Amino acid sequence: MSSPYHKEEPSTPERVDDLMLRDDDPGSDDHNRTASSVRDIASRIPESLSAIGRDISRTIEKAISAKDDYVVAVKISPEAQEKLEALVQAGVFRSRAEAAGFLIDEGIATQSALFERVRQKLGEIERLRAELRGMIADKTV
Repeated sequence: MSSPYHKEEPSTPERVDDLMLRDDDPGSDDHNRTASSVRDIASRIPESLSAIGRDISRTIEKAISAKDDYVVAVKISPEAQEKLEALVQAGVFRSRAEAAGFLIDEGIATQSALFERVRQKLGEIERLRAELRGMIADKTV
């Protein structure tokens, strides 16, 4: 009953969340459906955890068996970072490290004449070192 001093508050329907279990009506279809969904999700948790464990194991095994791969920390410019990120975002490479490795290999292949000259000079340097070691060994004998 309403009076000027006591006004009835308008009744608002109770909001029911699909994941909330109502205690007052345990036999309802919503309750059964929700309970079934919760049980279904809970039953998948061990399977999901196993899959995650397998993925981690495969990743570790791959990292350990990657004998041809070396990790090198390098500083790159912001522009180079953007280019690497663009290659990853485009789906060309899975990671910036993979993109950087590819570009380094391509740069080395492109500069093969430079690396051949460096190889020759290193041979000369090693020959001179051996000559110096020989000179010192002869004087100490």
